[in-house]
Amino acid sequence: MESGNAMNSRNFSIETIGIVGTGAMGRGIAQIAALAGLRVRLYDTNPAAVGAARDYLAETFAKLTAKGKLEQSRSLAALANVSGVQTVGELAGCDLVVEAIVEKLDVKQALFRELETVVSGRCILASNTSSLSITAIAASCTDPSRVVGYHFFNPVPLMKVVEVIDGLRSDPAAGDALMELSRRMGHTPVRAKDMPGFIVNHAGRGMNTEGLRVAGEGVASFADIDRIMREQAGFRLGPFELLDLTALDVSHPVMESIYHQFYEEPRYTPSPITGTRLSGGLLGRKSGEGFYHYVDGKQQVPAEAPAPSALPSSVWVSKRYPQAYDAVAQLVGKAGVKLDEGATPAAGSLIVVTPFGHDATTAAIDEALDASRVVAVDALFPLVGAQRRTLMTTPATTRAARDEAHALFAADDIPVTVIRDSTGFVAQRVVATIVNIGCDIAQKQIATPEDIDLAVTLGLGYPRGPLALGDALGAATILTILRNMFSVLGDPRYRPSPWLARRAQLGLSLTQRDAADTAEETRS
Repeated sequence: MESGNAMNSRNFSIETIGIVGTGAMGRGIAQIAALAGLRVRLYDTNPAAVGAARDYLAETFAKLTAKGKLEQSRSLAALANVSGVQTVGELAGCDLVVEAIVEKLDVKQALFRELETVVSGRCILASNTSSLSITAIAASCTDPSRVVGYHFFNPVPLMKVVEVIDGLRSDPAAGDALMELSRRMGHTPVRAKDMPGFIVNHAGRGMNTEGLRVAGEGVASFADIDRIMREQAGFRLGPFELLDLTALDVSHPVMESIYHQFYEEPRYTPSPITGTRLSGGLLGRKSGEGFYHYVDGKQQVPAEAPAPSALPSSVWVSKRYPQAYDAVAQLVGKAGVKLDEGATPAAGSLIVVTPFGHDATTAAIDEALDASRVVAVDALFPLVGAQRRTLMTTPATTRAARDEAHALFAADDIPVTVIRDSTGFVAQRVVATIVNIGCDIAQKQIATPEDIDLAVTLGLGYPRGPLALGDALGAATILTILRNMFSVLGDPRYRPSPWLARRAQLGLSLTQRDAADTAEETRS
């Protein structure tokens, strides 16, 4: 989304960077800037913090050198590039000043007003804010055109993505200069419009808010939801492991902020679960207790109960989704269990359904099945060769039917999680929400499809970006899941994004822009 409208803009050249705020973010930005050969000037309202930051950088460069990751000559040169200053006035010669201070709008505005009186007209003023509007920060400036968002992620040297955010009055050339600077510092830049959450924090609403909603409905435990998202859906962390890592005193306010900034948009509704736990000090890893307990920093995970061993005598499988039927039938055969091939289930057969977006109860009613014998299996991800499978019961399912199904789907030693009835199981509803929010970011033109996927994979560590994930699973399948969830629950959080609905119905990739726009970009 780099702009081509900068022909009448200033030509920004960046060699000296001022950094205001010497906490974790300020130090991280200083580290990558100094290693890139840029002159860095550190300022903090606490003079002692400046010296501590430079000492930290010296120690960091020394450790990298000792590990053979950094040549000593480069380490010494990088440290020599860093100097501390005692007043804002000493930032006068900077080409760029990045603020990494407290997340309070009035404080940032006051700083930028002061900086304007000190630096030259060719100096870019950038905010590392993660949640505040760049347009609002710039509003108090005499020249808002040089105010841009420059959002790094912690720890900066390891998180190789940075968001460049254009405020409504930002000069595109300022953003272009930061895009180039990011590459020089070894980071991957993505461009975003000034909207709540920008790209990464906006897209991250899908995993956490939906995981919390699943838990809040009593569908499964925190640990089981995490197991499903890791082992069945292929994510590096489940929602509650992620929340424990980021800590609730950070993540809960962000959830509330984005929800309110979007004027109570149902897709971003926070959960009272995190509010209550935050009040109780259950912050996560850093407090020793969150959704998990931690002993000596090690997460304590409750053990899973062993799978039952008694297999069903016969199994009838719904043919509503033919591909899912074939996969289940294959597993039934491998377990040596008779497949009931009747048009309706025989009296003693276990009944297996494979809903997409519906709950087990709706599936049983729609197909006029005996709900006491119905167990649903999630077939969104491959069942054959899976790392984990998820089963779901109706409120009427007997213990015998549940245990027989558990034994059947664990017969090849693949772990199985059994959950209570839920529209869309766990993986279906979380993944569909992730894809849907990503599609909505594209629909609102907050960022290009390419930058959305790039930002999410690098910033959140997902196996694929939301749009690529939707393409891999099938846009039509994701649309079916969302529509079925919406039809059962009537909750507008599950209404499909127009970007998703239109492309799914036309058979287009979710990463594909409008054809006319693509042709116009090619001509230009």
